[in-house]
Amino acid sequence: MIRTSHRILALAGALAAIGAVAACGTDSAAPGGDAGPPKPGGTLRYGLSQAPTCSDPAQSGTNQTLYVSRQIVDSLTDQDPKTGELKPWLAQSWEVTPDAKVFTFKLTDGVTFSDGTPLTADSVRKTFDSIVKLGSAKSPLGASYLTNYVGTTAVDRLTARVEFTKPNAQFLQASSTTQLGILADATTAKPAEQRCLGDNIGSGPFTYASYRQDASVTLAKRAGYQWGSAVFGHRGEAYLDKIEFTVVPESGVRTGSVASGQLDAISDALPQDAPQIEAAGGRVLSTANPGVPFGFQPNVTRGPLRDPAVRQALLPAIDRKQLVDTVLGPQFKPATSTLASSTPGYQDLSAQLAYEPAKARTILDQAGWVPGGDGIRVKNGERLSFSVLFSQVFAGNQAIIELVQQQLRQVGIELKLDLVSNAESTARQNAKDFESTYYNTTRADGDILRTSFGLDGRNLNARDRIPALDDALDGQLGTVDNGARTGLVRTAQQQVLTAGLWIPTVELSQAIGASATAQDLRFEASARLQFFDAWLSGR
Repeated sequence: MIRTSHRILALAGALAAIGAVAACGTDSAAPGGDAGPPKPGGTLRYGLSQAPTCSDPAQSGTNQTLYVSRQIVDSLTDQDPKTGELKPWLAQSWEVTPDAKVFTFKLTDGVTFSDGTPLTADSVRKTFDSIVKLGSAKSPLGASYLTNYVGTTAVDRLTARVEFTKPNAQFLQASSTTQLGILADATTAKPAEQRCLGDNIGSGPFTYASYRQDASVTLAKRAGYQWGSAVFGHRGEAYLDKIEFTVVPESGVRTGSVASGQLDAISDALPQDAPQIEAAGGRVLSTANPGVPFGFQPNVTRGPLRDPAVRQALLPAIDRKQLVDTVLGPQFKPATSTLASSTPGYQDLSAQLAYEPAKARTILDQAGWVPGGDGIRVKNGERLSFSVLFSQVFAGNQAIIELVQQQLRQVGIELKLDLVSNAESTARQNAKDFESTYYNTTRADGDILRTSFGLDGRNLNARDRIPALDDALDGQLGTVDNGARTGLVRTAQQQVLTAGLWIPTVELSQAIGASATAQDLRFEASARLQFFDAWLSGR
């Protein structure tokens, strides 16, 4: 057995994270000026750019949803955003068998859920069992983390043994995610739809006080909270009494609200927003998201994207630097691989993503796609035209895709925009009812490639087996050696690009506009906000 306790956490970090997470963005923990020591109390007013999709941590997927649901649920472990090391949270220690099939967690005694019931090993079992029952349609990330799950055994009241039929080297890092946060029996017993209504019961530092779908969420401080993560900046209860999340889709309205003092912090502060926020004494905090960067995922069974040459031509046809410079700003980066550069196991493949429109035209010429009368290419009577399914989960999405649309037209490709709601996008992705879809997925572990592209994942490409890719994805899942797993993750990145299964555009960064009163807003390892250490000054 590999034994891990407070003193030997490096083994767990190596097993789960393929090395250290790269340092991300600016120092998000620093308050704006010398605000003095933290002061408890007050309500932090936060403007979300999009409505949360579901209050259930297990079903949370979008960043705006996770900003909310992360606060009400604790996980077995936590991941240090600076080093990638796994630290105790609900589990004070853990053991992992050398084949990474069995994970045994020793839980902290005295933890309770917000309904007063105690945290036990059976709580872990019921939580994980319920995620498997939700399945990949409702909990795509959580279900992926529990691939080949046998079950959880309550060895005793505070010892939970989680078993898999095959090696699952990514699971320990997955145990730090919001999706695998531990919930009370009263929540895990409910069907999927009822778990989205804002009454989820966790052991986290905040609880749901009110939940109005598409409008607002209010969280209240959990009295008596004493079991925070070893990553947290202080012990005991959260400083804030409440957090009020309001959905404010319009960027200008969000910026004006934080500049005027009506809101304390906002999501998706765009470059043009920074001067107004800074003029009011605030600042923009940013950090890079690890995981799969924003990009187009083609359905390889539909339209001209069936042709591998078309997919390959898309790679050099996009000017990624122009996307960043025109739409986003200096806190964002062009995508340089099928993993974001802050992800463990990242490999720089920027040479294959260089902007070379002449190369794109040559690829299409050689594949028999010839320019038509309107400039759009044609082959055997079929126009080189496809649509992209997307939602506004990130404020810059539409502007980025519209600029890509212009770039692709220059090489004879027509891109049509299909903007839908988050719910419709998810439903159509699950049904593979699209020609291409545009999104990103955040996770501080290279196994996110398996979730996004593996045959046992969502397989939105609707592809058949590709031995070099699938062997690498399966291999990294069963490899506990840090160096070997890194090599397999890098092979998978290259194979995804070679097969044209992902057309990367830009790396997502979280850009938070914060007023002068909002102090110690911190990003966790997956680039979402953790409000436990946040506090208010000056009011």
